Amino acid sequence: MSSIGTGYDQSSVTYSPDGRTFQVEYAGKAVDNSGTAVGLAVKDGLVFGIEKVIVSKLWEADSNRRLATVDKHIGMAVAGLVADGRQLVNRARKEASGYRSFYSQPIPSKILCDRVSGFMQVYTLYSHVRPFGVSAIFGAYDRDGPRLWMVEPSGVSFGYYGVAVGKGRQAAKTEIEKLKLSELTVEEAIKEVARIIYATHDEIKEKEFELELSYISDASNREHRLVEKDVLENAVNLAKAAMEEDSDDE
Repeated sequence: MSSIGTGYDQSSVTYSPDGRTFQVEYAGKAVDNSGTAVGLAVKDGLVFGIEKVIVSKLWEADSNRRLATVDKHIGMAVAGLVADGRQLVNRARKEASGYRSFYSQPIPSKILCDRVSGFMQVYTLYSHVRPFGVSAIFGAYDRDGPRLWMVEPSGVSFGYYGVAVGKGRQAAKTEIEKLKLSELTVEEAIKEVARIIYATHDEIKEKEFELELSYISDASNREHRLVEKDVLENAVNLAKAAMEEDSDDE
């Protein structure tokens, strides 16, 4: 049977003859067309990185961030449609706030991930709504250590040691697999995330981009914070130097 979307992609509640839901797959394409997002869980914390492609020189720096703080101990990175990501951040914040208000303690990252993934999955069940065109990476320093999660547009979620989504996800995953994450510190992981994002950026097809980095560690009192400007600049310089070395070797 033909599995093209004609006739079967008008609604997310319609299955094709071979069991596919094209609206959900199209939402995944929106994520694949966005800048790369990377998350690493290392021995003393977590690091998030975002490749934010600059489509206009008139943009203000630091506007429309793809990194967000959900609760003090939870960070979130989104790849895909920015507006969808903003709504997902707001939903995650409501869940975290409600849990803290009811139980008088911060929400565990797994519970937050389950609630957000359930919320996203609901948007694949009704014909009058569409799936979220975004994938979200959650990270938190829970009682049992650093935990990293990723939620797909379908509502499926997994726990990870290292994860990448967006245009350069395959190349980024290859680089992540080379790392010994259990031995890396947050300071080292910041440099590695910057290197990976610069290495996977396609300079021919893509325009300039802004690198966003954040972390959670003991140094930040296990709270989610943006990487300091001087540390960010140093990581960028090291990433560019590594790229130049690779080009010289070739």
